[in-house]
Order: sequence, then C-alpha cells, then structure tokens
Amino acid sequence: MNCIETIELTHKFARDEMALDRVNLQVPESSIYGFLGPNGAGKTTMLKLVLGLLRRQQGSITILGRSLDQHRVAILRRVGSLIESPSLYDHLTAHENLNLLQKIYQCPPARINEVLELVGLPHTGRKKAGKFSLGMKQRLSIAMALLHDPELLILDEPSNGLDPNGMLELRELLATLNQTRGTTIVISSHLLSEVERLVTHIGIIDRGVLVFQGPLAELVEKQQRSSYVSLETGDDLRASKLLADRGLKVTPSATGLSLPLLSPTEIAALNRRLVESDIEVFQIRTVKSDLETIFFEMISH
Repeated sequence: MNCIETIELTHKFARDEMALDRVNLQVPESSIYGFLGPNGAGKTTMLKLVLGLLRRQQGSITILGRSLDQHRVAILRRVGSLIESPSLYDHLTAHENLNLLQKIYQCPPARINEVLELVGLPHTGRKKAGKFSLGMKQRLSIAMALLHDPELLILDEPSNGLDPNGMLELRELLATLNQTRGTTIVISSHLLSEVERLVTHIGIIDRGVLVFQGPLAELVEKQQRSSYVSLETGDDLRASKLLADRGLKVTPSATGLSLPLLSPTEIAALNRRLVESDIEVFQIRTVKSDLETIFFEMISH
C-alpha cells in the first residue's frame, strides 16, 4: 500500500511556468523515500501540494488511504512536516515553542522533553529560539514535526544548517523512527549523497517531471551496469583483437580500451593472457559510476 499517491498531478504558477507536469508519485507505506532534484525542480511545490499548503489545480492526491480534498484535517493530524525554513517563535524557548503545539495536538506534556532529547536539544534552558544557530533551529523544527508522533513525516531539506555530526545524528534518528515505529518518511534534497545511506526508495524530479521512481536497489543496479574495466596497454590494437577473439566486448576509449565489468579473477586472467602475448600492460582498473553521477546524468537530458 502507498502512504502517498498522486495521479497526474499538474501545477502551474503562470501560464507558461510549469512547476509539475503530470506527476504520479508513489511513496510506499513504512518506506524512507528520498525525493531528489536540483533547486527549482519542483520538490517543494510537490510537498506543499501534498500538505494542502497550495491549492490543487489538476490531478488527485491520496494520503494514508484517504483523499486529501475530502479529509485534509484528519490526514494532517497524522502528518508531521518541515517545509523550507524553520517556522519558530523567536521570543520563546524551545520548550515554550513545543508547549504551544502540545496544547494544539493535545499530546502528553511529557512528550516535549522526549522530542527535545531525540533531536539533541535537552539542555537549552531559557535560551530564546531567536538566539539559536541555524542547525539548532533546524533540530527544533524537526522536534516540532515529531511532537504528535506522526505516521508520516515530510521533511524538506532537513539537513540545512547541520554540521557533519548533526547530519549523522539526523540519519540515525530517522532510521530509528522508521525501523521501530514504522514511520513513513519523505525527505527532499538536491543531492543524492545526503540521503543514499538512509533511503529505501528514490524519486527524482527535474523541471517538474518525475524522471525516476523506484527502490534504491534499482539505482544501485544501474550503477553496476554503468561500471566498466579500463585497460591501458603498449599495443591497444593487438590487445583489442586478442580479447575480442576470446569473446570480450572491447570498446576504444580516450585512455585506451573499455571492457564490461569483470570479477577480480577474470581481470587477473585477462592480465595474464596479455603478458603471455608480449603485450605490455600499463594499467587495469575498475571504473564505477557513483549514484550521484547517475543522478546528474538523469537530470541533464
């Protein structure tokens, strides 16, 4: 079952400015879904539509099995979110900011200290939120999104302002929420490297068009298909003929020859054949496309 599903979702800000073009988003229940794309690709617009912060123009939105149009209030009681910059009362402390929401959500008061502990802000005391660093504000905003223990958590660029250690702690927190509570999490970002260690599913959007959607394993498989062996020898023409005669597909490259991905044992055997044929081998290496490279290839077409 999908926690979020959109059908042909289309949105324009002006007659000639297409923000989303017939997007069919499918976020599986209990997944961690990385929603990726360059700045201006349509990520925030999509999330605002899903949260009812923008009026839907065309298409349908279903969340937690219910139509957003018909059950918006009931749905949003089960959703936590952080969209764009943190929305805080600067003149209040972290505890006071959360206390306001606690009264709205009517969750147990003890939950305030629980979420402050979760995000690493248990000892801010009387310090006003306006004096917080950007990273601390981001943590407090995540605490606010978690306060009512939502079934669905939507985070737009949640690592903004966090140092490397803060990013690691955020990943651990989200992974724990997903694994122990089954919370479905949607994380938008413009860089795959930020989320690839965390997510189970990926959606890549570019210029309002969803160019890829599926399990992370599909991108990993694509990465493996894009990998190859680079070979440099003293006589590429002879080497190419020798390897082709043994059934290998050999392609000339800027630095020598390219071959399909081979195992270490196969590479050792290949090297042995070349040396036994009096062909000098200068270099053999495996070239792997990382997931970020594949991401940029997808959005560059």
